[in-house]
Amino acid sequence: MTGRRFEAFVLGPGASTGELTMLEIDGAAGSGQGLSLVVPELSPDSVRGLIRRLQEGADALVCRSVSDITEVLGRVGERFGDEADEVRREALALLPATAGVSDAMARAILDGMAADWTHKRLRALVAAEFEDPAALDGITAIRGREVMAVGPRLCVQIVSGSVPGVGVSALIRSLIVKAPTLLKPGLGDVVLPVLFARALRAEDEGIANALAVVYWPGGSTALEAAALAEADVVTVYGSDDTVASVRAAAPPTARVVGYHHRVSLGVIGREALASETVGDVAAHVARSVGMFDQRGCVCPQVIYVERSGATEPVGFAEVLAEALAELETRLPSGPLSPEEGAVLQQMRGNAELMAATGRATVFHGGDEASWSVISETDALPGASCLGRSVRVRPLRDATDLAGELGRLQGHLQTVAYAGLGERLSALAADWARMGVSRVAPFWDVSFPPPWWLHDGRGPLQELVRWVEIDRP
Repeated sequence: MTGRRFEAFVLGPGASTGELTMLEIDGAAGSGQGLSLVVPELSPDSVRGLIRRLQEGADALVCRSVSDITEVLGRVGERFGDEADEVRREALALLPATAGVSDAMARAILDGMAADWTHKRLRALVAAEFEDPAALDGITAIRGREVMAVGPRLCVQIVSGSVPGVGVSALIRSLIVKAPTLLKPGLGDVVLPVLFARALRAEDEGIANALAVVYWPGGSTALEAAALAEADVVTVYGSDDTVASVRAAAPPTARVVGYHHRVSLGVIGREALASETVGDVAAHVARSVGMFDQRGCVCPQVIYVERSGATEPVGFAEVLAEALAELETRLPSGPLSPEEGAVLQQMRGNAELMAATGRATVFHGGDEASWSVISETDALPGASCLGRSVRVRPLRDATDLAGELGRLQGHLQTVAYAGLGERLSALAADWARMGVSRVAPFWDVSFPPPWWLHDGRGPLQELVRWVEIDRP
């Protein structure tokens, strides 16, 4: 793949060849190194011109039925899951280097993400969010009220690059609600949105004219301001600082939907710690930790294990370490940068110092693999999820987890679970009050369905405004 040039960012309808941004991949597949952007002159005026073209194409999108739009988007999305399709082949060729993941991880991520881009799943998403999807097409009577769900005149989506595929899910959401969409992906998530935009243009130019995918480096405040100026809805994925910055730059009348940095945890009840089941449980936990190389907000960073089970917490940590070592042979982790490698070594070193005082037990893959399991007798300072690192902490009883969650309020997302049986409903209600928005079994954590309540909110409902007709 050395020296290959990839048409990476599409400036939407009316773009000439000279306006295309190029991505040049100089490194070997899976290296995550040697990527260089060849970016043509991109000015605030060119961004404003692009937005004008998007708005000119809005009528062609608004007049389409939501059923028609989901069918078209589903046909495009299904190409990413078809082994014989050139779009999938190109995605798998480009993802390792651009996203910094292994070939096997690229395939696992694409399989998991593309499963939700099919027509069947998108149709189910709309049905889950709207009692009558016809409200997206016009005035509709629902429970005796005449209402209509109206999408934004312009939706600007600013997506982080930590997990490939999030950009495609984001642009699908706004196109479903008939919003002309400008998507700015993060550097690690450039490939899939661009391939989707290109395939959409081949499938249906009318809908494609309402979509633009464009990249600018972080800190390009003038370009960001030009993009945000005309938006009435902005979605932004990233750190608290990133969300705050975009919120401050957006027009006062724009609705900003922020998907902040989130933390996910896991809890394992005594029922799952029997000798005949603990290995399978550890394998599910390992995959939930290892998927996305721990870069996803759904990846559990700390696993709480109930005491007094057939396997004690430190014993589970050892079984989990074995499962992560085995996972590394099937789903290798991607390369770490020198800076990331230094942080990982420092984290391991600090944990080993704690081990010398009897406060921790450390298992890791050495220099050959980035996975680490730190079994703590109590909560140690610092909690890094870098390089498939996970902490195992003892819990007297699962009812005590709510107190632990209190320290993370405002940033909680998922609690993964195993072995809670009939206790689950009561426990989940307590966790919900502490800020958790999703409770899921470990094997189902990595790829939530498209209709999941993302950070506790319906992803399509967040984008629309409702209009009501009153009659005498």
